[in-house]
Order: sequence, then structure tokens, then C-alpha cells
Amino acid sequence: MTGLLNLPDEKMARAFPERPFSIGHDLADHPLFTLPRLIELANAMDRDRIEYNSGDLQPNQAAFDAPKVDLSVEETIRQIEHCHAWMVIKNVEHDPEYRAFLEAALAEVSGAAGRGDDLIRDIQGFIFVSSANSTTPFHIDAEENFLLQIRGDKFLHVFDNEDRTLISEQDMEISPSKHRNQEYRPEFENRAEVFEMSEGDGAFLPYMWPHWVRTGGRYSISIAVTWKSPRVQRLNKIRFMNATLRNLGLPQAGPGQSPVMDGVKVAAYDTAHLVINPLRKAEWSRRLIRQLLFGRKANYYYEA
Repeated sequence: MTGLLNLPDEKMARAFPERPFSIGHDLADHPLFTLPRLIELANAMDRDRIEYNSGDLQPNQAAFDAPKVDLSVEETIRQIEHCHAWMVIKNVEHDPEYRAFLEAALAEVSGAAGRGDDLIRDIQGFIFVSSANSTTPFHIDAEENFLLQIRGDKFLHVFDNEDRTLISEQDMEISPSKHRNQEYRPEFENRAEVFEMSEGDGAFLPYMWPHWVRTGGRYSISIAVTWKSPRVQRLNKIRFMNATLRNLGLPQAGPGQSPVMDGVKVAAYDTAHLVINPLRKAEWSRRLIRQLLFGRKANYYYEA
């Protein structure tokens, strides 16, 4: 099919959205992904939308303990070819040009999946700018995701999320005070499927499939085009409430074990967010709410 993405019909029919698979795209020269445009974007974003640290990490990097970079956000992007850094610019959908790009890309996904627009909710985008030979440690993401490689080389090591010897249900619980990094052991690697990506390559990463990423010998730019289906939104609400209750000394069964309790948790989540969401529009209020409800660790990405 023509457009931004080259979605393989057979793989979409067979694997989407349960299994990872490779795709192509036509974005290598797209003007939204040049370093000057990314500097402009980063300078316009709230500071809590940007996270960066040294890229000289290992897959088993301890949470909250990554070495920092002694550069500003702008200088990190400007010097990305040599500064040994890793950066993510989060929620780029707040910029109208990137929002239009994400919506166009996901319209193609929705059409190829043949499931209608109700499949695609909570559209978000995350742009990664990484030096050569950088590592993103072993982690999980609570959304569905097409990772598109715009510049440089990237190696995506993906693991089956049904293997609970890798990630337990407790580790899948969601909280701002929990770092995304997970425990990794070298013996995991023989269970990895590795996607080798250069300009024009991409991969679909299903909900909460564990993975780690390394870049090749050139600096890298990529974008995660993400969304949450209604099923994923419900699972995330339950896992958020489970983490909250665990912090209160009330550990819970995973989603699906008690449909009645799952419904209560979803209702409680929705009610709480009716109150909290209007207060989260400004950066200072988001930072304050995170610290009051979840502690200082919830704002770890301000350190650089």
C-alpha cells in the first residue's frame, strides 16, 4: 500500500496486534525528523516531556541510576553525534505538525487492520535521539507501538510477554513511581527475536512485550507511533489501581482473575481522573501532583 507506512498485508492479518513483525516506511528524509526541527520541538516542549541520560548503559541498567549528561537539552541534540547520550522527547502529539503525522500514520494502520477507527485511541508519539552505540535497557511499554527508524541503525531485542519468567504480573503494574526498566539476565537473550533496522525499516511492538534496544555505529533518530486500544486502556487502569493498592499494603490479583473487582478498579480510576486530569494541564501542577501522590521518584527525569 502507498502512504507513510509500508504495511505487509499478510503480516497484519496474521500477527496484528498480538505478535511483533517488521514493516517498511518512507520517512528517511521527512522534514519533521531533522536535528534542527527536533531542537525546535524540544525547546517548545514542557521539561517533563523530555528525558535524557548517558547512552553508555547495559540492558540490565538499574532503575533511577543511569549516568547523566552534563549538557542542556538543546546541546545534547546538537552534539548527539559525539556526546554519548540517549534522549526521548515524549508526547510529541502536543505539537500540531507531529499530531497530524501521527494521525495520518495511524489512519493507515487502522485501514490495514480492517477494524475501524475505534481500535485507535490515546494517540501518542515518542521521538528517540541517540548517539552511536547507545543502549535502552530492558523494559516494557504500556501501549501498542510501531517503532520507525528514521536515521542510523537500531537493533530491537524483543521477548514474548506471555513468558512470566521474564516479567511477572507484579512487574507489569503501572505507577509513576515505578521505573520502566526491568531486571535482565544474560540468559534471557536466547529467547529474543532481534529486529535489525536502518533508514526505512520499522517494527510493530505489541502491548507490554519486553524489549531492549541498541544503536549501531551512527547516531540514531526514530519515532514510536503509539496508541491504546479499548482493551489496553482497560488493562492499564486495572494495573494502575493494582500498583496503587499494593503500595497501600493490599496486593491484588492480575487483570481477568476477578471480573467484578476489575470493574470496581476501572470505575475508581475513572472517578479519580475526573478530578485529577483538569489539574494536570500545567507542567508545575503535574510535577507537584506526581510528587504528592507518588514521591520524588516520579519526577526522576528532571535530573540531567
